[in-house]
Amino acid sequence: MLLARIVETSQTVAATRSRKAKVAALAVPLAEAGPGELEVVVAYLGGSLLQRRTGVGWRGLGSPPEPADEPSLTVHEVHAAFEHLAGLSGSGSQAARAAAVQDLLGRATAEEQVWLRGVITGNVRQGALDALVQEGLAAASGAPLSAVRRAAMLAGGTVPIARAAFSGESALAEVCLEVGRPVLPMLASSAPDVGAAMAKAGGGAVSIDTKLDGIRIQVHKDGDDVVIATRSLDVITDRLPEVVDIVRALPASRLVLDGEALALADDGRPRPFQETASRTAMGAGVTVTPYFFDLLHLDGTNLLDRPGAERWAALADLVPAEHRTPSVTTSDVAEAESFVRTALDLGHEGVVVKSVSAPYDAGRRGSAWVKVKPVHTLDLVVLAVEWGSGRREGWLSNIHLGARADDGDGFVMLGKTFKGMTDEMLAWQTGRFTELALEPAEVKAHHVVPVRPEQVVEIALDGIQRSTRYPGGIALRFARVVRYRDDKSPDEADTLATVKEMFGG
Repeated sequence: MLLARIVETSQTVAATRSRKAKVAALAVPLAEAGPGELEVVVAYLGGSLLQRRTGVGWRGLGSPPEPADEPSLTVHEVHAAFEHLAGLSGSGSQAARAAAVQDLLGRATAEEQVWLRGVITGNVRQGALDALVQEGLAAASGAPLSAVRRAAMLAGGTVPIARAAFSGESALAEVCLEVGRPVLPMLASSAPDVGAAMAKAGGGAVSIDTKLDGIRIQVHKDGDDVVIATRSLDVITDRLPEVVDIVRALPASRLVLDGEALALADDGRPRPFQETASRTAMGAGVTVTPYFFDLLHLDGTNLLDRPGAERWAALADLVPAEHRTPSVTTSDVAEAESFVRTALDLGHEGVVVKSVSAPYDAGRRGSAWVKVKPVHTLDLVVLAVEWGSGRREGWLSNIHLGARADDGDGFVMLGKTFKGMTDEMLAWQTGRFTELALEPAEVKAHHVVPVRPEQVVEIALDGIQRSTRYPGGIALRFARVVRYRDDKSPDEADTLATVKEMFGG
């Protein structure tokens, strides 16, 4: 398949806001893709590369050479070029990488050059998120969308199950949780208070877990082999040897656990999140303690589809109390509120209310799990940043905040803030957003620097207000930065609908 086919589809998808039309456009090249190129086509239609890193950023792109007159590049050739780029290292690699990029761009048409530069920098703006590609895959293959989605979640993405979709529903059904292969984690929606969360979770008895302010971990054990993955499925086993030792000691040969790892002070209270994040990123520093709240597999039996109460009972039989997330099961709102107060008094950030009858819905955010925090917080994406003035001169300061659009087509700006930023945070974000900048930016007070929408930030706020200034019709009130969330991807940011629901907008 020619790359031009992908570029043409990307342009078609970007030109319409109709979800149905987007899916129909995506389905055509998916149906046309050959067996040896299907995975590449799936990735490219989603606006991403199969290579996690290529070593090329916008600085390495340089000025594009004269474009080709006619399209000739195939998706296979482009994939091979990126494989070559990803493998370059050592002395002379920078020059070799620059030459390889120029060679690739020189074989591309003008429209292909724009797309290639976008996919390299993570800035293909077409509104085709992974969920839409899954719908296109279902339409192209004739497989039920529910089967495609479930298989993708259990396989950790759409690319690994693309061939199975064309083999039929039975092939997708064979994709299951495998010990050693991380799955997308189940996620929680939000509610303003515990009473609302209990009602949202279905009413009656619910389990209320302490919401620990740590790093989400999924741990797989097969004999003495242990794999630890983050919520974004990055493997960090070597960085957490203390967690490996604890899991190896559990009385089971094969298991999959879901939980949190966090650093604790001497009095047992949680250390600042940044210390935990630094420890799990660098593999050195303070000791972290794992707390597990779900069990997905135990000695040959997958528990994903079992009710929560059954999974948690098995968890309690397997994991000692000192490594289980504190929780209570109740239908009484007063008892639930008392548990919340205790959690907050111990320095934790809130609770997660969980349905006792719901299965583990990998990769999904629904009403079965509902988080409650005493301070309203949102996970938003930084869309642009401004150079500061006065004391903040020379630093990228004021950040522009966006929620995910409800139709999956990009992000909707909700406001700006520079509140809550320490000098350390300002220094960090200046480096980070310089890397994400879409073009070189002059250091000039209040100059706005657009950035690739990749960095998630947790924002505390007092509420929202109606606004004609922003396209979503609302604006954040008294927003301030809590922390940057390197453990979350932009696809996990809150949607505009979630923001409005939380505040009755």
